[in-house]
Amino acid sequence: MTRLFAAALALAFTLATPASAMTIEKIVSPAGITAWLVREQSVPLVALNYAFHGGSAQDETDDAGTASLAADLLDEGAGDLDGKTFHERLENHAIELRFNVARDYFHGSLRTLNEHRDEAFDLLHLALSAPRFDAEAVERVRGQTLAGLRRDSTNPNSLASRRWWETAFPDHPYGRESRGTLDSVPRITVADMRDYARRVFARNELTVSIVGDIDAKAAGELIDRAFAGLPAKNDLKPVADASPAGLGRRIVIALDVPQAVVTFGGPGLARHDPDFMAGYVVNHILGGGTFSSRLYREVREKRGLAYGVSDSLVWFRRAAVVLGGTATRADRTGEALAIVERETKRMAENGPTPDELAAAKSFLKGAYALSLDSSAKIAAQLTQIQLDNLGIDYIQRRGAMIDAVTIEDAKRVAKRLYGSGMLVTVAGRPKGLTSSE
Repeated sequence: MTRLFAAALALAFTLATPASAMTIEKIVSPAGITAWLVREQSVPLVALNYAFHGGSAQDETDDAGTASLAADLLDEGAGDLDGKTFHERLENHAIELRFNVARDYFHGSLRTLNEHRDEAFDLLHLALSAPRFDAEAVERVRGQTLAGLRRDSTNPNSLASRRWWETAFPDHPYGRESRGTLDSVPRITVADMRDYARRVFARNELTVSIVGDIDAKAAGELIDRAFAGLPAKNDLKPVADASPAGLGRRIVIALDVPQAVVTFGGPGLARHDPDFMAGYVVNHILGGGTFSSRLYREVREKRGLAYGVSDSLVWFRRAAVVLGGTATRADRTGEALAIVERETKRMAENGPTPDELAAAKSFLKGAYALSLDSSAKIAAQLTQIQLDNLGIDYIQRRGAMIDAVTIEDAKRVAKRLYGSGMLVTVAGRPKGLTSSE
């Protein structure tokens, strides 16, 4: 692929219809697969985004990392195409395929110019329906995964995060690292990966979004080209509901590094909770607004204790958390953490001010367009909206939902969101900080 063509392709992938002018159509393919379509005729490309129910939570403890390893291998050969030939087909036609695994879902995306879309969707079909998992590729990718896990074993960010999840969700799939562990990854077999693909890649819980220079008929045909040959029904293991444990605990992981990394969090709000939008606004005020939040102002701007500090709402199918973090000098970690805890408690007790609420509403309404400024981003947002069951008109309703949050709502939800205490993990050598129950 020439540099000029690559640049033109990158530009094409970036352009998209403004959100205010976007029309979302619900379509059904000839094989009965439902999808959302946005027609974007300014550039000759198609962007596909999709998700299957069944992510890393489908792994067992002994084979943790199976879903992730399988995802990393899907473009390493499929059907009668070995890995080299498969990659050549992608590169020669400027086709982009991506696969990744989250706790609840397997996510995928495809981007291609219109002239190569049949080839692109055929390759996607092969990857999902007939992955090869050749021995050479499996061992090469397994080695790369293990090398990353070894690096993480001395990385303070990884250590603090992993310990937080393990403590918050003990004996639950959400408490496991999606990539697995140094013990589990060597045990993963090709049979394990084939079993994961067999159980997860099915049509009944498939969510599809497509954006591009394409009409409903052609979009339906392409969707069937990729997915119609998959099994009708998946075979997922049940995942239990869970709430974060360990609230009030502080866990210090000794590590000889210049800075200490802090991860903190507690119970969040499910996406379908009636209080979610109020919680979303309140969280922006406390720690979600990167340069305008209380935590950023108190920790960085006033005292220079950290380069950044933030928190966010994170939701899954069976649990929800509010999760944040920062990194600071070892001798200032106690001070930084004390400020985080003080501001969190103050938000729980008093809520935001009317001025803070008004500013947050204005920002959150305006900034949303940045998540819809390319065909790929639009497709990804449409898939998430479908997974969260928010309705096809959510983008149009979102601003009014934010405006409807009152100061009384914000104060009430602040107490609900931040009044239960936090689990804190610290990796490094923080001066004066020790583990506590």
